[in-house]
Amino acid sequence: MEQFAIRVLHPIEAGGYDLSFTNSSMWMAIALASIAIFLFVGTARPQLVPGRWQAAVEYTYDFVRKMLDENVGPEGRRYAPLIFSIFMFVLACNLLGLLPWVGAFTPTSHIAVTLGLAVLVFAIVCIVGFWKHGLHFFTLFWPKGTNPALGAFVFVIEFLSFLSRPFTLAIRLFANMTAGHVLLKVFGTFVVTLGSFGALPYVFGILPLAVNVALSALEVLIAVVQAYVFALLASLYLNDAINLH
Repeated sequence: MEQFAIRVLHPIEAGGYDLSFTNSSMWMAIALASIAIFLFVGTARPQLVPGRWQAAVEYTYDFVRKMLDENVGPEGRRYAPLIFSIFMFVLACNLLGLLPWVGAFTPTSHIAVTLGLAVLVFAIVCIVGFWKHGLHFFTLFWPKGTNPALGAFVFVIEFLSFLSRPFTLAIRLFANMTAGHVLLKVFGTFVVTLGSFGALPYVFGILPLAVNVALSALEVLIAVVQAYVFALLASLYLNDAINLH
């Protein structure tokens, strides 16, 4: 399980806190740099008829904006830069972790990273909800037309469900990325072990190698889907804060 190990690259301590620069920090920085390059190349010289890079940037942003239009409404467009940033960061971290032969690390396979992102989304949702509705925001947990006894019971359940959102959001991404990389590691070990077994080593190694290739393709798909799911749930939570559904 060394692929999930956090390694200190440069120790840093400030005020008694360990702020060391680790391999996870490095790959998150690489993810940010990759996003910056992608956006800069695509928007540095905008054309009326977009080229491939510009079209890719515009399509990705329009995809996020349409998702907000569908799930939040017109008011959701002001939050498009936020959701777009979260989507791109999660996607970059997921995909960079699949790079072979360079010791790639997947920051989103650690609960600390995914929980940090989820808490950020949760905090923004709460700020937007109270800023827009004040204490009326608590009506989100009280169904209309409910009698007081049943309403109090539902209020407690809905409120606890609301508080659990950052944890479920973080665990979903963390668990999917971790499980996928564990499977790749297991079948990669099978390739080496069975490939050196018997008189026909290549024959024994073909099946696990084929499975590993298929899993790698599946992991690319999962990396994209999980970034989409994270952004989609963030937009749905924003919808609750804005529209109080």
